[in-house]
Amino acid sequence: MISSIEIVRTAVLALKRNKTRSMLTALGIIIGVAAVIAAFAVGAGANKSIDEQISSFGSNFIMVYPDRSAQQTGNTMRYLTYDDAKAIEREVSGIEAVAPMINTSATLVYGNTNWTTGVIASTEKYSNVQDREIALGRDINESDVRQSAKIAVIGETIVEKMFFGESPLGNSIRVNNVPFTIVGVFASKGQSQTGSDQDDIVLVPLTAAQKRLVRWTTPGRIGNIYIKGVSMNALQYIQSETEALLRERHRIRPGSADDFSVRNISQMLEARRKTTTIMSMLLGSIAVISLVVGGIGIMNIMLVSVTERTREIGVRMAVGAKAIDIRAQFLTEAVILSMIGGILGIILGIFAGYALSSFTEAPPIFTVSSILLAFLFSGMVGIGFGYYPAWKASLLNPIDALKYE
Repeated sequence: MISSIEIVRTAVLALKRNKTRSMLTALGIIIGVAAVIAAFAVGAGANKSIDEQISSFGSNFIMVYPDRSAQQTGNTMRYLTYDDAKAIEREVSGIEAVAPMINTSATLVYGNTNWTTGVIASTEKYSNVQDREIALGRDINESDVRQSAKIAVIGETIVEKMFFGESPLGNSIRVNNVPFTIVGVFASKGQSQTGSDQDDIVLVPLTAAQKRLVRWTTPGRIGNIYIKGVSMNALQYIQSETEALLRERHRIRPGSADDFSVRNISQMLEARRKTTTIMSMLLGSIAVISLVVGGIGIMNIMLVSVTERTREIGVRMAVGAKAIDIRAQFLTEAVILSMIGGILGIILGIFAGYALSSFTEAPPIFTVSSILLAFLFSGMVGIGFGYYPAWKASLLNPIDALKYE
C-alpha cells in the first residue's frame, strides 16, 4: 500500500499539470465558500449592531418625525413643533419623558482651536430619553429652556479636542459664531457599533437653538420627537394615541395620509433585522447552489481526468498499486482541489463581507467557527463529489487500462 505522503505528493503534481483547469474547476467552491463567509459575517455584524442600538436607545423608545411623502400625495406639509411635543407629554399617558429635538452641525471655536461636530438642541428631558449621564458639572434644566439660555453640555471628545486637559466648565465656546457657556460634560459612551463617536456631541437648549442657530420660518419648528415609555407594554398605546393626537393637531382629514411618522424603535430595528436575515438567506442560497455546482464541476473534471489517465492508472496497477491506492489518490486530488477553493473562498468572503456591510451600516463579524465551518464544507464537497470518479478509477482493469490509447 502506498504511503499517505506519496499519495498527497502525487495528487498535487497531477493538479499542477493542469493549473488553469484546476482553478476553473474550483471556481464554484470559491464562490460558495465566499458566500457562506459573507452571509455569516454580515448577519452577525448587523444583528450585533441592532442589539446594541436597542440596548442604547432602550426597547421602550418611540420616535416621531415628519413624513416628507405627504407632500407627494398633495397634502400641505406641516412640520413637527415644540407645541406638538408638549401636547404629547401632557395628553398621552404611559410616558416617562418626551424630548423634542433639532439635529444640526456646527463649527466650534475655542481660542485658536476649531472643531466641526454635531449639535443637538433639546430640553431637560434629553438625557433621560437617551440614557446619558453627567460626568462633570450639570445638565440642561427647565429654566435654561424657558430662558433660552446660551449654555451647553459637551461630550468627552470635545473636551479632548478643544481643551487639552483644561477644565471646560465656565468657559465659552462659539457655536457657529454664537457664544455658549459650558456648564457640563457628559459621561463617555464611546463608539457605537456603526463606528460613530457618541462623545462627539454638543447639547444646547432647544429654545436657544431655535432663536440663534437655525433659521426656520415655521414658528417653533423642530426636527423630531423622542418618547420614552414607562414600559414596553405601554408602547402600542402610546404610539396609537400619539398618532391620533397629531392627526387632530395637524387637522388631517379622515382618509388623508399623515404628515408625520410614529415608529417604535424596536419595530424599526426588527424590520432591519428581517432585511438582514433575508440578505443572509439569499447569500446562503447562493452558497449552497455554488457549492453544488462546484462539486458537480469537480466530479466531471475528475471523470475526465480518469479517462485521460487511464493508461497511467494501468501502469501504476501493474507495478503494484492496489485499487484502494488509486481510489485514495483521485479522492485526495478532489479534496485538495476543493480545499484550495475553500481557502481562496475564505479570502474572497472576507472582502465580500466588508463590501456588503456598507448596505447594513454595520461592520461584519468574522468568527473562527464560521470560517472553519466553511472550510469543512469545502472538504465535504470534495469527498462527496470526488468519491464516484475515484471509485470508478479503482475499478479499472490493469490489462485493459494498459491497452487504452
